[in-house]
Amino acid sequence: MANQVIKCKAAVAWEAGKPLSIEEVEVAPPKAHEVRIKIIATAVCHTDAYTLSGADPEGSFPVILGHEGAGIVESVGEGVTKLKAGDTVIPLYIPQCGECKFCLNPKTNLCQKIRVTQGKGLMPDGTSRFTCKGKTILHYMGTSTFSEYTVVADISVAKINPVAPLDKVCLLGCGISTGYGAAVNTAKVEPGSTCAVFGLGGVGLAVIMGCKVAGASRIIGVDINKDKFARAKEFGASECINPQDFSKPIQEVLIEMTDGGVDYSFECIGNVKVMRAALEACHKGWGVSVVVGVAASGEEIATRPFQLVTGRTWKGTAFGGWKSVESIPKLVSEYMSKKIKVDEFVTHNLSFDQINKAFELLHAGKSIRTVVKF
Repeated sequence: MANQVIKCKAAVAWEAGKPLSIEEVEVAPPKAHEVRIKIIATAVCHTDAYTLSGADPEGSFPVILGHEGAGIVESVGEGVTKLKAGDTVIPLYIPQCGECKFCLNPKTNLCQKIRVTQGKGLMPDGTSRFTCKGKTILHYMGTSTFSEYTVVADISVAKINPVAPLDKVCLLGCGISTGYGAAVNTAKVEPGSTCAVFGLGGVGLAVIMGCKVAGASRIIGVDINKDKFARAKEFGASECINPQDFSKPIQEVLIEMTDGGVDYSFECIGNVKVMRAALEACHKGWGVSVVVGVAASGEEIATRPFQLVTGRTWKGTAFGGWKSVESIPKLVSEYMSKKIKVDEFVTHNLSFDQINKAFELLHAGKSIRTVVKF
């Protein structure tokens, strides 16, 4: 099939706010510096739901969503040297070209090589590889893992250990890596420190795991859904609190609990009011707050400048700061050696035909991650 169009199943989002539709799509062969991948497993993330809802300004339709997947290279286009058919891979929504000024700077992981076309739902040459019922279907985040076969740029692929279970390590394509890296790369949590994690979904749990690996002595989970507390403690939270149980703002509660505030705080929701609370819960003089959650387009954050003048730092992170192509294989190895958890994030497994149920579980707050298998 190497140079031929492949017909396969995909979940197409024809328009915003409607369930995904399982369709037969045609996937064109990879062009120069592209790779066609057979997706074995993919998970559903809040970002997919955000785009499907119609709230995402970069969201365009019809599109094949999905960005947390893993699979096997089916064929490679001209000029691809680092990958070959049969390689086990994770597609990456943040590429690593190794050449742009972002890739050459150790301070960031935000490769910009294909950013413009990726944001428009197209391959680097400005076209799509997907068609369905005679219509062009757009790509999503450079990955489009809700398709049995997908085509991605060769700089957007991490080659991983072929022994790794793909229905687990697919989660390293987004949520787990993001939260874990927020703690160990962006905040650089130190041994003995006190941390607060706002939002105990998949990303928040990964932050807790990162804080624990980094040696934090106290990790406080914060969420308005107390059903999430038990799992947060399994991941390493020392205690969990619900802001609705208090009459005063949650930042004041945390300052009292910690004798002046936490050393590190993390917002894992995408709520600008919670971002403010997370910053203001930090200790004067040295507290660092990391924005991990993605707020809706057009939202703005606020605090009093005095919060920063008196020594607090406000930071943000994307994909946990990991330079993707080189880091994801290492994270897979850390999982295989049991340094980091992955299996414990998977609460549901479904067949591909049930992908809409995965979105229902997400919206109901019943799942951490649902893995969908072809």
